[in-house]
Amino acid sequence: MCGRYTITVTLEELMTRYFTGDPSFDHYAPKFNAAPMQYIPAVIHDGKRNKLGQLRWGLLPSWSKEDKNAAKLINARSESLLEKASFKGLVSSRRCVIPADGFYDWKVKESGKQPLRITLRDGQLFSMAGLYDIWTDPSGHKIATCTIITTAANSLMEEIHDRMPVILGKDAEAQWLDRSNQDISSLMKLLQPYDARQMLAYPVSSAVGNVRNDYRELINRAGADAV
Repeated sequence: MCGRYTITVTLEELMTRYFTGDPSFDHYAPKFNAAPMQYIPAVIHDGKRNKLGQLRWGLLPSWSKEDKNAAKLINARSESLLEKASFKGLVSSRRCVIPADGFYDWKVKESGKQPLRITLRDGQLFSMAGLYDIWTDPSGHKIATCTIITTAANSLMEEIHDRMPVILGKDAEAQWLDRSNQDISSLMKLLQPYDARQMLAYPVSSAVGNVRNDYRELINRAGADAV
């Protein structure tokens, strides 16, 4: 699964990477320990161009009667997207990507759980595939929420966890964001494990386990060499 991640670049770097205009939010700050139920940067395509905004992490389906249980829908398994009521109607029209430069997971060891940060070997930004929805409360207030899609672990991740977020390469990213793309079969084929040779993992401080911690030192290597 993916329950914590990092996005440490500047707003200008995000806008340049995704070819967006001005973002649809007032405040942006790097996140060194992004967690569920927080508002996170996300990119959608409005039919003409990419648009950078914020979505609350934890999907709240538009048909929900109340704002609860979103924290249970932070991830969506790629293999069952088209079977689950919360997700199947979103694949055709409400796709997004979540920009990141790393994500955290915990490896079980005899001494306990060791948190690891997983990144691309070149340290560059990458796009996690997601879905979003918009819920309206009884007073008419709208809440835009999202979920991150996961897939089976690649050879790097399988020693850490049996799931990993879907990371889209540049071509796959463009296809996923293309609002005119209604070919569900081809879209589903994009949701594959990323090439393990292009990734690395390294140990970090156990402080990432506390969602209240969000500072740059969390991404520093702790002790042993990278996996």
